[in-house]
Amino acid sequence: MVQKFLFMLGFVCSLLAEDATIAKLFEKDHLNGTMLIESLDGKERYVYNDVRAKMPLLPASTFKIPNTLIALQEGVITADSIIVWDGVQRSIKAWNQDQNVSSAFKTSCVWCYQRFARTIGLKKYTEYLHKIEYGNEKTGVDVEHFWLDGALRISAYEQIAFLKKLYKNDLPFDQKHLDLLKTIMIDEQGQNYTLRAKTGWAVPKGAEHHGWYVGYVKSSRGVYFFATNLLTPSSDELPLRKLLTLEALKAKGILTQ
Repeated sequence: MVQKFLFMLGFVCSLLAEDATIAKLFEKDHLNGTMLIESLDGKERYVYNDVRAKMPLLPASTFKIPNTLIALQEGVITADSIIVWDGVQRSIKAWNQDQNVSSAFKTSCVWCYQRFARTIGLKKYTEYLHKIEYGNEKTGVDVEHFWLDGALRISAYEQIAFLKKLYKNDLPFDQKHLDLLKTIMIDEQGQNYTLRAKTGWAVPKGAEHHGWYVGYVKSSRGVYFFATNLLTPSSDELPLRKLLTLEALKAKGILTQ
Protein backbone atom coordinates (compact mmCIF):
# COMPACT_ATOMS: atom_id res chain seq x y z
CA MET A 1 0.00 0.00 0.00
CA VAL A 2 2.81 2.39 0.90
CA GLN A 3 4.65 1.56 -2.33
CA LYS A 4 1.51 2.23 -4.35
CA PHE A 5 1.02 5.59 -2.62
CA LEU A 6 4.63 6.59 -3.27
CA PHE A 7 4.31 5.58 -6.91
CA MET A 8 1.17 7.71 -7.35
CA LEU A 9 2.78 10.61 -5.52
CA GLY A 10 5.78 10.41 -7.81
CA PHE A 11 3.51 10.29 -10.87
CA VAL A 12 1.59 13.39 -9.77
CA CYS A 13 4.80 15.25 -8.97
CA SER A 14 6.23 14.39 -12.39
CA LEU A 15 3.15 15.94 -14.01
CA LEU A 16 3.21 19.09 -11.93
CA ALA A 17 6.93 19.83 -11.62
CA GLU A 18 8.43 22.72 -13.56
CA ASP A 19 10.48 21.28 -16.38
CA ALA A 20 14.18 22.15 -16.04
CA THR A 21 14.99 21.54 -19.71
CA ILE A 22 12.35 23.97 -20.95
CA ALA A 23 13.28 26.46 -18.23
CA LYS A 24 16.84 26.56 -19.55
CA LEU A 25 15.56 27.36 -23.05
CA PHE A 26 13.58 30.32 -21.72
CA GLU A 27 16.49 31.51 -19.58
CA LYS A 28 18.96 31.22 -22.45
CA ASP A 29 17.02 33.76 -24.52
CA HIS A 30 15.89 35.82 -21.48
CA LEU A 31 12.23 35.16 -22.30
CA ASN A 32 9.11 35.47 -20.18
CA GLY A 33 6.18 33.20 -20.81
CA THR A 34 5.02 29.63 -20.54
CA MET A 35 5.16 26.34 -22.40
CA LEU A 36 3.06 23.23 -21.95
CA ILE A 37 3.67 19.93 -23.73
CA GLU A 38 1.38 16.97 -23.10
CA SER A 39 0.96 13.48 -24.55
CA LEU A 40 -2.35 12.37 -26.00
CA ASP A 41 -3.08 10.14 -23.01
CA GLY A 42 -2.02 12.85 -20.53
CA LYS A 43 0.53 10.61 -18.85
CA GLU A 44 3.43 12.80 -19.93
CA ARG A 45 3.36 16.51 -19.24
CA TYR A 46 6.17 19.05 -19.38
CA VAL A 47 5.43 22.56 -18.20
CA TYR A 48 7.34 25.77 -17.66
CA ASN A 49 5.62 28.50 -15.60
CA ASP A 50 2.52 26.59 -14.56
CA VAL A 51 0.93 29.75 -13.15
CA ARG A 52 0.91 31.42 -16.57
CA ALA A 53 -0.10 28.16 -18.26
CA LYS A 54 -3.36 28.38 -16.30
CA MET A 55 -3.84 32.09 -17.01
CA PRO A 56 -6.70 33.05 -19.38
CA LEU A 57 -5.25 35.09 -22.24
CA LEU A 58 -6.44 36.52 -25.54
CA PRO A 59 -6.20 33.78 -28.17
CA ALA A 60 -5.47 36.21 -31.04
CA SER A 61 -4.99 34.31 -34.29
CA THR A 62 -4.90 30.88 -32.63
CA PHE A 63 -8.69 31.35 -32.67
CA LYS A 64 -8.46 30.84 -36.43
CA ILE A 65 -8.37 27.10 -35.66
CA PRO A 66 -11.99 26.95 -34.44
CA ASN A 67 -12.97 30.01 -36.48
CA THR A 68 -12.09 28.19 -39.72
CA LEU A 69 -14.29 25.26 -38.70
CA ILE A 70 -17.16 27.60 -37.81
CA ALA A 71 -16.90 29.46 -41.14
CA LEU A 72 -16.84 26.18 -43.07
CA GLN A 73 -19.73 24.68 -41.10
CA GLU A 74 -21.83 27.82 -41.62
CA GLY A 75 -21.10 27.84 -45.36
CA VAL A 76 -19.42 31.23 -45.21
CA ILE A 77 -16.46 29.71 -47.02
CA THR A 78 -15.74 26.45 -48.79
CA ALA A 79 -12.57 24.59 -49.73
CA ASP A 80 -12.75 26.20 -53.20
CA SER A 81 -13.84 29.73 -52.27
CA ILE A 82 -11.93 32.79 -53.39
CA ILE A 83 -11.96 35.58 -50.81
CA VAL A 84 -11.81 38.70 -52.94
CA TRP A 85 -9.42 41.38 -51.66
CA ASP A 86 -11.12 44.70 -50.94
CA GLY A 87 -8.20 46.68 -52.37
CA VAL A 88 -7.20 48.20 -49.03
CA GLN A 89 -3.43 48.22 -48.58
CA ARG A 90 -2.46 46.70 -45.25
CA SER A 91 0.87 46.45 -43.45
CA ILE A 92 1.30 42.73 -44.16
CA LYS A 93 2.01 42.34 -47.88
CA ALA A 94 0.60 38.80 -48.11
CA TRP A 95 -2.83 40.13 -47.16
CA ASN A 96 -3.00 42.52 -50.12
CA GLN A 97 -4.40 40.03 -52.60
CA ASP A 98 -7.21 37.54 -53.07
CA GLN A 99 -7.13 34.66 -50.60
CA ASN A 100 -8.47 31.14 -50.18
CA VAL A 101 -9.14 29.24 -46.97
CA SER A 102 -5.58 27.89 -46.85
CA SER A 103 -3.77 31.17 -47.51
CA ALA A 104 -6.07 33.09 -45.14
CA PHE A 105 -5.18 30.66 -42.36
CA LYS A 106 -1.46 30.43 -43.07
CA THR A 107 -0.93 34.19 -43.47
CA SER A 108 -3.25 34.92 -40.52
CA CYS A 109 -5.31 37.23 -42.70
CA VAL A 110 -7.23 39.32 -40.17
CA TRP A 111 -9.49 41.09 -42.67
CA CYS A 112 -10.59 37.72 -44.09
CA TYR A 113 -11.72 36.38 -40.74
CA GLN A 114 -13.34 39.68 -39.79
CA ARG A 115 -15.38 39.39 -42.99
CA PHE A 116 -16.40 35.86 -41.97
CA ALA A 117 -17.29 37.13 -38.50
CA ARG A 118 -19.66 39.81 -39.76
CA THR A 119 -21.61 37.11 -41.61
CA ILE A 120 -21.55 34.56 -38.77
CA GLY A 121 -22.62 36.99 -36.06
CA LEU A 122 -22.29 37.01 -32.27
CA LYS A 123 -25.27 34.72 -31.62
CA LYS A 124 -23.81 31.88 -33.68
CA TYR A 125 -20.34 32.38 -32.22
CA THR A 126 -21.72 32.18 -28.69
CA GLU A 127 -23.50 28.93 -29.55
CA TYR A 128 -20.37 27.38 -31.04
CA LEU A 129 -18.09 28.51 -28.18
CA HIS A 130 -20.42 26.77 -25.73
CA LYS A 131 -20.60 23.61 -27.85
CA ILE A 132 -16.84 23.27 -28.20
CA GLU A 133 -16.11 24.56 -24.66
CA TYR A 134 -13.52 27.01 -25.95
CA GLY A 135 -11.83 29.08 -23.24
CA ASN A 136 -14.17 31.33 -21.30
CA GLU A 137 -16.75 31.08 -24.12
CA LYS A 138 -17.27 34.87 -24.18
CA THR A 139 -17.56 37.11 -27.24
CA GLY A 140 -18.52 40.43 -25.73
CA VAL A 141 -20.16 42.90 -28.13
CA ASP A 142 -17.62 43.34 -30.94
CA VAL A 143 -17.91 40.57 -33.51
CA GLU A 144 -14.80 41.70 -35.41
CA HIS A 145 -12.41 41.89 -32.47
CA PHE A 146 -13.53 39.59 -29.65
CA TRP A 147 -10.61 37.19 -30.21
CA LEU A 148 -8.06 39.97 -30.90
CA ASP A 149 -8.62 42.48 -28.09
CA GLY A 150 -12.08 41.68 -26.78
CA ALA A 151 -13.66 39.37 -24.23
CA LEU A 152 -12.47 35.92 -25.34
CA ARG A 153 -9.77 34.30 -23.19
CA ILE A 154 -8.08 30.90 -23.19
CA SER A 155 -5.23 29.38 -21.18
CA ALA A 156 -2.46 27.10 -22.40
CA TYR A 157 -4.14 24.16 -20.66
CA GLU A 158 -7.43 24.99 -22.39
CA GLN A 159 -5.68 25.32 -25.75
CA ILE A 160 -4.42 21.76 -25.41
CA ALA A 161 -7.81 20.47 -24.23
CA PHE A 162 -9.38 21.91 -27.38
CA LEU A 163 -6.62 20.57 -29.64
CA LYS A 164 -7.12 17.08 -28.23
CA LYS A 165 -10.79 17.25 -29.22
CA LEU A 166 -9.73 18.35 -32.69
CA TYR A 167 -7.28 15.47 -33.02
CA LYS A 168 -9.94 12.96 -31.92
CA ASN A 169 -12.57 14.50 -34.23
CA ASP A 170 -14.61 15.08 -31.09
CA LEU A 171 -16.07 18.42 -32.23
CA PRO A 172 -19.50 19.30 -33.71
CA PHE A 173 -18.28 19.84 -37.27
CA ASP A 174 -18.55 17.83 -40.47
CA GLN A 175 -15.66 15.42 -40.96
CA LYS A 176 -14.74 17.00 -44.30
CA HIS A 177 -14.23 20.34 -42.53
CA LEU A 178 -12.10 18.75 -39.81
CA ASP A 179 -10.00 17.02 -42.46
CA LEU A 180 -9.52 20.24 -44.42
CA LEU A 181 -8.47 22.17 -41.32
CA LYS A 182 -5.96 19.48 -40.36
CA THR A 183 -4.46 19.71 -43.85
CA ILE A 184 -4.02 23.47 -43.81
CA MET A 185 -2.66 23.36 -40.25
CA ILE A 186 0.44 21.41 -41.36
CA ASP A 187 3.38 23.65 -40.50
CA GLU A 188 6.34 21.24 -40.48
CA GLN A 189 6.93 17.79 -41.91
CA GLY A 190 9.89 15.45 -41.65
CA GLN A 191 10.54 11.84 -42.44
CA ASN A 192 9.23 10.74 -39.05
CA TYR A 193 6.81 13.49 -38.01
CA THR A 194 4.03 15.85 -39.01
CA LEU A 195 3.48 19.03 -36.99
CA ARG A 196 0.24 21.00 -37.16
CA ALA A 197 0.11 24.43 -35.56
CA LYS A 198 -1.02 28.04 -35.55
CA THR A 199 0.64 31.23 -34.37
CA GLY A 200 -1.07 34.15 -32.71
CA TRP A 201 -0.09 37.65 -31.60
CA ALA A 202 -2.23 39.67 -29.22
CA VAL A 203 -1.48 43.40 -29.24
CA PRO A 204 -4.32 45.00 -27.24
CA LYS A 205 -4.04 48.71 -26.50
CA GLY A 206 -2.74 49.48 -23.02
CA ALA A 207 -2.12 45.82 -22.14
CA GLU A 208 0.64 43.25 -22.49
CA HIS A 209 1.52 41.96 -25.92
CA HIS A 210 1.91 38.22 -26.14
CA GLY A 211 2.48 35.60 -28.82
CA TRP A 212 1.19 32.03 -29.16
CA TYR A 213 2.33 28.90 -30.94
CA VAL A 214 -0.11 26.04 -30.41
CA GLY A 215 -0.66 22.70 -32.08
CA TYR A 216 0.31 19.06 -32.03
CA VAL A 217 2.91 16.76 -33.52
CA LYS A 218 2.56 13.14 -34.53
CA SER A 219 5.90 11.39 -34.57
CA SER A 220 7.44 7.96 -34.07
CA ARG A 221 7.25 8.75 -30.33
CA GLY A 222 3.49 9.29 -30.38
CA VAL A 223 1.12 12.29 -30.42
CA TYR A 224 2.00 15.33 -28.33
CA PHE A 225 0.23 18.65 -27.93
CA PHE A 226 1.88 21.98 -27.17
CA ALA A 227 0.95 25.52 -26.24
CA THR A 228 3.66 28.17 -26.02
CA ASN A 229 2.93 31.72 -24.94
CA LEU A 230 5.60 34.43 -24.84
CA LEU A 231 5.52 38.01 -23.69
CA THR A 232 6.41 40.01 -26.80
CA PRO A 233 7.25 43.65 -26.05
CA SER A 234 8.15 44.00 -29.74
CA SER A 235 7.73 41.97 -32.90
CA ASP A 236 11.40 40.94 -32.67
CA GLU A 237 10.44 38.10 -30.31
CA LEU A 238 7.79 36.62 -32.60
CA PRO A 239 10.01 34.05 -34.41
CA LEU A 240 10.93 32.63 -30.98
CA ARG A 241 7.39 31.31 -30.43
CA LYS A 242 8.01 28.53 -32.93
CA LEU A 243 11.78 28.20 -32.57
CA LEU A 244 11.57 27.72 -28.80
CA THR A 245 8.81 25.14 -29.16
CA LEU A 246 10.76 23.14 -31.74
CA GLU A 247 13.84 23.22 -29.51
CA ALA A 248 11.81 21.88 -26.58
CA LEU A 249 10.18 19.15 -28.66
CA LYS A 250 13.59 18.05 -29.91
CA ALA A 251 15.10 18.15 -26.41
CA LYS A 252 12.29 15.86 -25.21
CA GLY A 253 12.91 13.40 -28.05
CA ILE A 254 9.44 14.04 -29.45
CA LEU A 255 10.55 15.70 -32.68
CA THR A 256 13.09 13.66 -34.59
CA GLN A 257 14.35 13.84 -38.15
